[in-house]
Amino acid sequence: MTLNSFLKKYRATLMMVVIFVAFLFLFPSKAAWAEKSLFDQLRTMFLVMPPIFVLLGLLDVWVPRETLIRYMGKGSGLKGTSLGIVLGAVAAGPLYAAFPVAAVLMDKGASFMNVLVFIGAWSTLKIPMFLFEMQSLGARFAVARFLVDVPGIFLIAFILNKLLTAEDVEKIYSASHDAK
Repeated sequence: MTLNSFLKKYRATLMMVVIFVAFLFLFPSKAAWAEKSLFDQLRTMFLVMPPIFVLLGLLDVWVPRETLIRYMGKGSGLKGTSLGIVLGAVAAGPLYAAFPVAAVLMDKGASFMNVLVFIGAWSTLKIPMFLFEMQSLGARFAVARFLVDVPGIFLIAFILNKLLTAEDVEKIYSASHDAK
């Protein structure tokens, strides 16, 4: 990898490092808090990601491509989107852990619509979050939010699926495959 391609590939990360260092110099009184926050987030990420990658490896080996295509591929219809909702809702971990899972789903032949539904469900329909909301905010709120989010996920996924061209989707699938 040349220096130029490295800088291009990691420009967003490098920009964030520069901004973080500038923040430390501009606000030295906040430096200890910022460093603690950064290291807490990194520690959380390093604790969450290894089990996710182990599960991804198992998914990659144990679930044949043909099976995943049958249940989540193009033409899987409501069965595929329902499975995307269930997989996303029962998943554990922060949203950034959903993207490697989505990449494996794409690699195995899941339709783009079902991948979008999966990511939407992961970000909004977590079962533990639903149970927490029921206790903290009441069943009425939790159920209302859930009933608004499910159609919202389908609507957003449908709109994105229609707005993107086949070429755009192919680029996303290709980038996903290249990132592995």
